[in-house]
Amino acid sequence: MRLNKTLAEVTHRIIARSAASRSAYLERMQAAAGKGPARAHLSCSGQAHAYAATGADQATLAEASSGHLGIVTAYNDMLSAHQPFETYPALIRDALRQAGGTAQVAGGVPAMCDGVTQGEAGMELSLFSRDTIAMATGIALSHNVFDAAVYLGVCDKIVPGLVIGAQAFGHIPAVFLPAGPMTSGLANDEKAQIRQKFAAGEIDRAELLKAEMAAYHGPGTCTFYGTANSNQMLMEFMGLHLPGSSFVNPGTALREALTVAGSQRALALSALGNDYTPICQVLDEKTYANGIVGLMATGGSTNLLIHLIAMARAGGIILDWQDFADLSEVVPLLARVYPNGLADVNHFHAAGGLGFMIGELLEAGFLHGDTKTVAGEGLASYTQEPLLSEEGLTFRPGPKETLNAAIVRPAAEPFQATGGLKRLTGSLGTAVIKVSAVDEKHHVIEAPARVFHDQEDAKAAFKAGEFNGDVIVVVRFQGPKANGMPELHSLTPMLAILQGRGHKVALVTDGRMSGASGKVPAAIHVVPEALDGGPIAKVRDGDMIRLDATSGALEILTEGVLDRACASADLSAYQHGTGREMFGMFRRTVTSADTGATVFDLPTEATPTSKN
Repeated sequence: MRLNKTLAEVTHRIIARSAASRSAYLERMQAAAGKGPARAHLSCSGQAHAYAATGADQATLAEASSGHLGIVTAYNDMLSAHQPFETYPALIRDALRQAGGTAQVAGGVPAMCDGVTQGEAGMELSLFSRDTIAMATGIALSHNVFDAAVYLGVCDKIVPGLVIGAQAFGHIPAVFLPAGPMTSGLANDEKAQIRQKFAAGEIDRAELLKAEMAAYHGPGTCTFYGTANSNQMLMEFMGLHLPGSSFVNPGTALREALTVAGSQRALALSALGNDYTPICQVLDEKTYANGIVGLMATGGSTNLLIHLIAMARAGGIILDWQDFADLSEVVPLLARVYPNGLADVNHFHAAGGLGFMIGELLEAGFLHGDTKTVAGEGLASYTQEPLLSEEGLTFRPGPKETLNAAIVRPAAEPFQATGGLKRLTGSLGTAVIKVSAVDEKHHVIEAPARVFHDQEDAKAAFKAGEFNGDVIVVVRFQGPKANGMPELHSLTPMLAILQGRGHKVALVTDGRMSGASGKVPAAIHVVPEALDGGPIAKVRDGDMIRLDATSGALEILTEGVLDRACASADLSAYQHGTGREMFGMFRRTVTSADTGATVFDLPTEATPTSKN
């Protein structure tokens, strides 16, 4: 099938704007590859330190003739998504021995849960944890003794951080090994209803806790389609997972077989194998364009509008929000997974899942089919699904037709003709909005502003009965420079209740919303942020605002607002406590949301890219 014209144009301009920085990056990776791992060149003392605890693998490592795999893990047993990784290192070491190689845990990276920190002070460290994870990945691999690496991570900032770190060592192959989603628990729509009842004071905390624990009940990723599962989708669309591996449940024989195969494949991709494919060759401009397409076609998390930009720039590739907006205009929405529908990711996987979607998008010309992947040349192998037979792990063609049209549809019969995310621009600044779960009647909201400098103040106003009509809630001084850009998902039940009462309701913020954000229109990631003197800092209570997701506009309708002085806010409470004092340097140096909200010195475009 001929490549979609818009996809071709967007990819071409990404390549053009990234030419200098991408070339410089690849030159660095080529030079690093030429030097190879330093294992054989270490001093005898250095080698002894590196091999001292490897037991039966000591002799093999001392010979330095076999492939050696580094494991970078986000294991902890507080996060259900990462708890399964506890057993992976032993499994991987055994798998590598069977293949004639060796493996060591190179290092661990921190992994925090946005679900636990939602609405708490710890959420202000969440976005910054991504770059911390990238740094920790660099430290893990800094010994330069590995021929390839596998990365164990799933959730919100963890996968983007690992990808950024992996690209700093882009001359070696990388395979990402997922843990999979927990089995289905309490239905997501029922969970949402119970949350709204609690917010409205109709049930007590004990009943709320009982429902939440029925929803989040075992090892694995949360089953709604938020940032964690959007990450897993991206790793397949971008060719860093084995085909069909993202949504296989933990603790199953198939999950274990995929882990073994993925680790052995990583070594086969090394310079000592027969198919040398470093990650710098996998993650190119076409691959990142494919990732954006996947995000749009599935109605994925708004957080990836920040993370993908930072991930790409770590490899010298410059994306901007206009790329996302243009692809969203042409890529059809093929999936309905909560909060964009009633199904969870287990239902999605059973209905055909990513393999079916990738096949449909390839056939319709919405994906570059000629990308490199860890499974080999071309994306076609990602239409396959894994299974266990008497011969072990094998792959077979995935379904050619949807097994549940209420969950996943063919490209010719999408849920909607355009993607799930949009860019907004206007006198209030530039923002993004997730529209895949927003009813069309709520795509345009024109209402007076109610301005807050803290989400807790907004919730207090709601509890005091201060919202009695149409309103656009503005929560500012929530950007990366102000306080680390926390998610404001805890506002969702309140806003949903107001919407349910028949009011026109929207949120405008320079902060983030969760990947689980749903039915209430939310213009998020507003840039410039309030602390940078953006127009959002000039809005007052009662000013009329128009959020138009149809035309892509975010406008201040009240005259004279832009002539005002910017409001100020006391941000001292964001500076200390719960570890916040350790991230002052991050707040001072972080870039804007539309350039990845990163503290790294990554390439930026000199001038904005036009659509043409």
